[in-house]
Amino acid sequence: MGALDHFPRLFDCSHGSSKLKKRKQLQTVEIKVRIDCEGCERKVKRALEGMKGVKQVDVERKANKVTVVGYVEPSKVVARVAYRTGKKAELWPYVPYDVVAHPYAPGVYDKKAPSGYVRRVDDPQMSHLARASSTEVRYTTAFSDENPQACAIM
Repeated sequence: MGALDHFPRLFDCSHGSSKLKKRKQLQTVEIKVRIDCEGCERKVKRALEGMKGVKQVDVERKANKVTVVGYVEPSKVVARVAYRTGKKAELWPYVPYDVVAHPYAPGVYDKKAPSGYVRRVDDPQMSHLARASSTEVRYTTAFSDENPQACAIM
């Protein structure tokens, strides 16, 4: 930054404090909202398009998913949909099927999820499914076809 970049801040008398206002980041917010018909779709879309900072709104009616792109906060987007439309709204709780190590584990698999998605789980107790303990590894490798010397019974 050059010296000329500092001059506007030195001579700015519009604000009482010297703290700079932090700009919001452009982000994509995905929301789950129950959308039954074209009227519901239009109602949700109009509620979000009127919001300050929103650049784009995409609605997927079959997946009950609304994608908002703009300079917005996720909590405010959810609150706006709930207040303006009267519908229950929440942040998108699903992740693609390929991302999860065990998609059919209890707590991860969800019958209501759209095809190709499973429920997002940040629970540390679910991580034990991804790792096997040392005793499990020992038993499974003892009877392996790849290592014929490992089995003492045969």
